[in-house]
Amino acid sequence: MNRPVLLPPEQPLAMPAQDFSADFQDRAAPSQPQPQPVALWRVLAFSPAMVGTALLTWVMQDWFADGGFSVLEMVLLTLIAFNFFWICFTVSTVLLGLYSLSQRPGVRRLSPPQKMNVALLMPIYNEVPWYVLGNAQTMLEELRKRGGIHDYSMFILSDTRDDALAEQELISVRALHAMMPPRLNLYYRRRDQNTDRKVGNIADWVSRWGAGFEAMLVLDADSLMTGRAITRLANALSRDPSAGLIQSYPQLIGAQSVFGRMQQFANGVHGAALAEGLSRWVGREGNYWGHNAIIRTRAFAASAGLPHLRSPLGRRLGRADKLIMSHDFVEAGLLARAGWSVRFLPRIRGSYEETPPTLIDHIQRDRRWCQGNLQHLNLLGARGFRAVSRFHLLHGAIGYLMAPIWFSLLVIWAVIGQGEDASVLTYFSESNPLMPSWPDMSEPRHVLVILLIYAMLLAPKLLAVAALPLSGSRFADYGGGARFALSFVSEIILAILYAPILMVQQMIAVIRTVLGIQRGWAPQVRDGGTYGWQTLIISHALETLSGLALWVGILSGMVSLWLLPIAISLILAVPLSALSGMPVVRRVNAWMGTREVFAEPQITRRARAHREGLKDILAGGSPSGSAAE
Repeated sequence: MNRPVLLPPEQPLAMPAQDFSADFQDRAAPSQPQPQPVALWRVLAFSPAMVGTALLTWVMQDWFADGGFSVLEMVLLTLIAFNFFWICFTVSTVLLGLYSLSQRPGVRRLSPPQKMNVALLMPIYNEVPWYVLGNAQTMLEELRKRGGIHDYSMFILSDTRDDALAEQELISVRALHAMMPPRLNLYYRRRDQNTDRKVGNIADWVSRWGAGFEAMLVLDADSLMTGRAITRLANALSRDPSAGLIQSYPQLIGAQSVFGRMQQFANGVHGAALAEGLSRWVGREGNYWGHNAIIRTRAFAASAGLPHLRSPLGRRLGRADKLIMSHDFVEAGLLARAGWSVRFLPRIRGSYEETPPTLIDHIQRDRRWCQGNLQHLNLLGARGFRAVSRFHLLHGAIGYLMAPIWFSLLVIWAVIGQGEDASVLTYFSESNPLMPSWPDMSEPRHVLVILLIYAMLLAPKLLAVAALPLSGSRFADYGGGARFALSFVSEIILAILYAPILMVQQMIAVIRTVLGIQRGWAPQVRDGGTYGWQTLIISHALETLSGLALWVGILSGMVSLWLLPIAISLILAVPLSALSGMPVVRRVNAWMGTREVFAEPQITRRARAHREGLKDILAGGSPSGSAAE
């Protein structure tokens, strides 16, 4: 039997590491000014958030004593203002998206795309082989059926350390070679050492084969894209010679647990308007989320090679250099720095990924992301980065720093109590004039501000519902108005219940990162984790204790009743975590269902069939060969 060719001839392309202390301009990047409206879009995104925050601060500043602000009062006011800015910014972005979706796009005459050789890269690390290769087979068949001018090749880039899994990867690749038409190129490479993890995996491919491909479409192990979506991305890159990267908006699919379905519903219903607004104000300085994006290979090689970071403390202690963990944000910033545009096209549908099935799986992934995003704070002063790229880096880090800020506000609100006569900190009194006289948080004017903050938190979800018809969706796509309403309310209730738990867990992630406890980058659980009560109790001990403390304060009359929803969530953290992994049974399968649930795309059905076929082949012990070099 002829052995299939597992790798094509090498076509090397240099990928030098960038210097963050020096400017860089890629001479191959064509000059391309920002479109005129982007400045206005940015003013419309940021100004309402700044004005709203200033007004709230002005209203709240007279809550405190007339004798001037103490340090603690200033801290409290600053924390509230900081949080409110980001809440307002999300609302203004969704409003921009709502307006953008309401506008009819003008008819444009597009130039024909130029033919490109496109590599589909699927980096994997200890993944389930039949799952990954089933998705790969589906995407290749989609491209074969669709046709088009571009040539495509799929590379399975394995960093798997488990030899048994690697053997199954090779069996799956050989099985696909035997089943697929000859013109579909599927290659497999396993590295001896997974140096620099995914960053090194992609860089290794670029340095060995990058010169042979004008573009590379970077996928994740759970990525699934229709042939139409891939073709639209390739055509967009071909038509725009200034584009270094074009990112689509991945939709979540395949969720079969309560927590997964909640995430999938929020992504499918609430994400469209937010994504549309984001695409407006980022212009040609967008971001990158690490997968389901097409990249100009030579631009990436010349501009986005990542060096290791070394902190002054690490240098003094002789510690090893640090790999940039969340590489995607940085790579987008480097491409923009070099003169390439980074575009976000959220209206390209057919780009799919999956989400962690349980709360604990989500937390484990979130800890890794926290580690990577906080590392970006070290790069805010890098030379040559665009202002918007720095904002992307800062925004990602703040998304995690908000958790300890919210927790600090919770603690301060709890110890304030319901006024000076019912405060946990009883020494805040007239007998100690140096300490503040805290406001009574149950006064009507204070309650109105609290309600305003709650309303602003819910506003993006409510506005997103108004945007659904504008994005081409109908309530019938979600099972009808009644089913949609039930799913919508259910998602909001669950989001409110899980939010305080996630706040505490993200605060733990920040602390673990700062203390250097969080290390490693294990693969995501795909099929769903099952956790015993002991694991759940240990994982959520801090939330449970915090909830108990709040309940004691509320029952004793010393903590405001406005904290009751948070207290309920925290004290129920363990059973809520158990609930998150419960499967959505068949008779309520439509609960929090998206369009992909009520009308499952053909590609997901075919992918499921291909996975089962490869699973059967592996279970049957098909013959295998040695791993590719």
